[in-house]
Amino acid sequence: MAKKPNSRRVLHVASECYPLIKTGGLADVVGALPLALDATGQAQSTVFLPGYPSVLDGLLGAKTYAKTTALDGSPVRLVSGRTQTGLSVIAAECEPLFGYAGNPYQNADGSERAGNGMAFASFSKLAAELAMGMGRRKGFDVLHAHDWQAGLAAAYLSVANADVTTLFTIHNLAFQGLLPRSLLDQIGLPASLFHEDGLEYWDKLSFLKSGLIYSDWITTVSPTYALEIQMDDSGMGFAGLLRKRSDRLRGILNGVDQTVWNPETDTDITAPFSAAHIAHKVKNKRALQETLGLSKTAEGPLFTIISRLTGQKGLDLVPDLLDGIVARGGQLALLGSGDPAIEQAFLAAQTRHPNHISITIGYDEPFAHQLQAGADAILIPSRFEPCGLTQLCAMRYGTIPVTSRVGGLMDTVIGATPATLANNAATGVTFHPVGPHMLWAAIDQTLSLYADAPVWARMVDTAIKQDFGWTLPARDYLALYTS
Repeated sequence: MAKKPNSRRVLHVASECYPLIKTGGLADVVGALPLALDATGQAQSTVFLPGYPSVLDGLLGAKTYAKTTALDGSPVRLVSGRTQTGLSVIAAECEPLFGYAGNPYQNADGSERAGNGMAFASFSKLAAELAMGMGRRKGFDVLHAHDWQAGLAAAYLSVANADVTTLFTIHNLAFQGLLPRSLLDQIGLPASLFHEDGLEYWDKLSFLKSGLIYSDWITTVSPTYALEIQMDDSGMGFAGLLRKRSDRLRGILNGVDQTVWNPETDTDITAPFSAAHIAHKVKNKRALQETLGLSKTAEGPLFTIISRLTGQKGLDLVPDLLDGIVARGGQLALLGSGDPAIEQAFLAAQTRHPNHISITIGYDEPFAHQLQAGADAILIPSRFEPCGLTQLCAMRYGTIPVTSRVGGLMDTVIGATPATLANNAATGVTFHPVGPHMLWAAIDQTLSLYADAPVWARMVDTAIKQDFGWTLPARDYLALYTS
């Protein structure tokens, strides 16, 4: 693609990208934002990824971009190609560092991969070299790093005094990339960077802190989360640093890929539907109930959960409330995995109520689409939430979010109150603070709203007409790239 006048060459650096590799929302963002930026005509985007087997297998028109070596001396072949969605990608093929299938960060037993430090340090170093121009290859105007796995790229560019604008996006401050101090001796960064105002964090090396310190701009994935992480009780140890850099910190709300998440064209669901043909949504509910063995005569709403099963997501609170949901005629279909104790609590509820509760441990993208299309409401009781994408997808499918008022959930879901209902503005049910009593109050309100068919229909109509595409977020990122 020829570069248009005044457009910026942007290198997105991330460990995940839909549809090549995905463990969570990071992949969805990295798979969609570059395409939205390119659509403006003011950016020419490339995504740089580790060369995991699924990434290399999924590239179309793959060819060698360059050859080099990793920090540990391992040979690296940089492979360029495109995804089936048209996204330009460069992947680092290096068998010792990235030649494994499955979760990119953890072993099968859930433990961290021993080589993560060297792998993602090498990945960041390669990203910096790409951004500056490798061999005869032209460099990039902007390096946009996503989460801790790409955090060291800004440090490498700073040491090289490179003329590259750097932007670091925090997708979740809880993941900080903390590695032993001894790694610094192996990754080609000077020891002089290891201090309180540099890479050091409680005598460890923090990849995330590198991105926060050395990038020109810092962004988070919602405006409210950008404010929350500057508070000591929410900043996870980095609140002071983020307050210090607040003039360079912006909260830009995530979007969703409205071609991937589109109930009118979604081939994974039973019956396409839209705001104008919302009655077809019930066909998806009936098909889902039949597939999962759930009763079709239940009078209450079918709730869904599509999530990592962790305390952050507040899902430890839900199992104790499931008997009450079933007693009120409600049902639950869950897709997710995580904390073994939370998994077992949900599975025990399924055993008690096999016709009303279905638990699927794991993740399956087409099934996630079927749940969004077939459910009436989605439970997202997070204790903190940088943005959240499931509530955006849910509203796109006319599924009502039941959420805590934190982070991006607060920025995207309009809670049902007498005023918002009277003005047809409500798109969900919200609650605060996060705890079993307030969560049950929100569920109880949802059950009551569902029982009032005209009110529920108006909420569904309002929710499905919301626009959470990438057009406006792309504009905000461009403003930072060119500032």
